[in-house]
Amino acid sequence: MNVVLTGGTGLIGRTLCARLLEAGHTLSVLTRAPARAETLLPPEVRLRAWDAAHPDGWARLLDGADAVVNLAGESIAGETLPAILLRRWTAETKERIRRSRIRAGQALVEAIRQARRPPRILVQASAVGYYGSASGHTVDESAPPGDDFLARVCVEWEASTAAVEALGVRRVVIRTGLVLAPTGGILPILLLPVQLFLGGPLGSGRQAVPWIHIADETEAIRFLLEEAGASGVYNLCAPQPVTQAEFVRRAAHLLRRPAFFPAPAPLLRLALGEKAALVLEGQRAVPRRLLEAGFRFRYPKLDGALQALLAARA
Repeated sequence: MNVVLTGGTGLIGRTLCARLLEAGHTLSVLTRAPARAETLLPPEVRLRAWDAAHPDGWARLLDGADAVVNLAGESIAGETLPAILLRRWTAETKERIRRSRIRAGQALVEAIRQARRPPRILVQASAVGYYGSASGHTVDESAPPGDDFLARVCVEWEASTAAVEALGVRRVVIRTGLVLAPTGGILPILLLPVQLFLGGPLGSGRQAVPWIHIADETEAIRFLLEEAGASGVYNLCAPQPVTQAEFVRRAAHLLRRPAFFPAPAPLLRLALGEKAALVLEGQRAVPRRLLEAGFRFRYPKLDGALQALLAARA
């Protein structure tokens, strides 16, 4: 399969490139920084410059491509620990987060519309933040959207490529949870207080953590690309969500550290502002449709996933 990928230099994109190449697919990655991408991606990946807003200069790549995976979008939390802790969601930041997703999706739609032989499938990224704050009850793909900032962004993000369905393209929307990887992403940040002997619940600790191991995330995307009957929305998160307090407790146990230092919600809101919702709210999301389609998780339980991730970090 000839796959065109946006967002290929991010945490999910880099691992997905390796997995798709391993499965025998060919890859073209659209990137705003080809020189940087060349240092991050395997040499087999074909790189094309893209401003993430227009189809100019690369649209012909989609003419004859089999599939598109759209992961483009500015990081919501921040890509480094200082950015996560210090960068607040100002009105300008929130608009950049929103615009980076909507414009990329609209540019892909226009490119597909121009293609003489359009791709057969488009995988559109989204997040379980679509459901808003939903820790008190289980949500599957049939649940309605929430009404906070992240939920509204997800609704627009998903809608940005909906028009391809009228062009005969099979569209899959992946609502991803917190992706756990050995390096990069959220896991090192979640583990840092525990490693410093300062671990403990954030806020009440009862908020759900809809986690997924990076290997299952990328394998699920490959599965949905290749599964001819797959279409519509799929939650990409492990089948057994845990609370934030449980997550910290299990990580502390594996690291042989205490987990007795709670971080009160008011303190987190004072430090992070509106962005504190990322750690104080959660979604008890389950991957009902993915399991029904026959996908099998390599890491369905948190203990096994954390053991594998910590071993890879050692």
